[in-house]
Amino acid sequence: MKPIRILAAALAAAAMFAAAPAVLAAGYPDRTITIVVPFPAGGASDITGRQIAAKLGETIGQTVIIDNRAGANGSLGAGLVKQAKPDGYTLLVGSIGVYAINPALFKDLKYDPLKDFDLLSVAVRTPNVLVAHPGFPANSVAELIAYMKQNPDKVSFASSGTGSSDHLTAALFMQKTGVTGVHVPYKGGAPAITDLIGGHANVSFQNLGAIANHVKAGKLKALAVTAEKRTAVLPDVPTMAEAGVKGVDVYSWQAAAAPKGLPADVRVKLESQIIAGLKTADSTAKFNDIGFDVVANTGKEFESFLAAEIARWKSVIETGKIAAE
Repeated sequence: MKPIRILAAALAAAAMFAAAPAVLAAGYPDRTITIVVPFPAGGASDITGRQIAAKLGETIGQTVIIDNRAGANGSLGAGLVKQAKPDGYTLLVGSIGVYAINPALFKDLKYDPLKDFDLLSVAVRTPNVLVAHPGFPANSVAELIAYMKQNPDKVSFASSGTGSSDHLTAALFMQKTGVTGVHVPYKGGAPAITDLIGGHANVSFQNLGAIANHVKAGKLKALAVTAEKRTAVLPDVPTMAEAGVKGVDVYSWQAAAAPKGLPADVRVKLESQIIAGLKTADSTAKFNDIGFDVVANTGKEFESFLAAEIARWKSVIETGKIAAE
């Protein structure tokens, strides 16, 4: 009888062990979750973080709050998340800059996005649009390239800051076409667009949602979109490939992650609930209204995508000898 009792006890213990992840997931979360957004309120990362927080709060059964921790192109907030306990109560929602650009831009970066985070999902993406002041001579990409070749280092490219997606898209464009221009960094996209409309800068690569209304109102003219195919928001604007420049398919994107080392069941629960929330009709409509497409991929897909993005922008930064200010 004793061997039978021992066997029964062993089987019971094994069953409890096998059931443990489900029990843990069912008990998580039992308190407030914080999403760190490493930029000020009102920007794309903040909008994305707040939508994720709202939908996650609905499905996961706890309050989800936003903590804006701006500084150093998002690296301040990302560094704080890296140091947080990997228990699922501190998350990060940040941009392409935080995950893919900062590793090459900052030599003393305090985090490694591939090693220090559990990647959960790329939430949304939007292409950039090459726009120009209405009075600028070029009315197409071909005309812009020809003009820049005739006037080297004369055309000014406004950007939202050194190392931003729009800055690096301009750098990539010039590297692919062999032209040279003048980079004019601003403290954010809004002042860059304002000066572009005012004629104080010539051209810029700006997020679709930020410039669509200005293009429709005739305050800016769009020469090309950096998407793989034309966008329904500006259907008459060609892609960069259609305009004759290949290899400049660029998207600015926002993604969610957590400190490295989440319990497996917590990671699965967070990833699945974030993806489900992003794919709801109201989330899709909200993001489409501001020029973003919902991606909502898996953590594994995010990981392979991020590795390629880091390699791409590292090459652009090194080739262009771009340094953080």
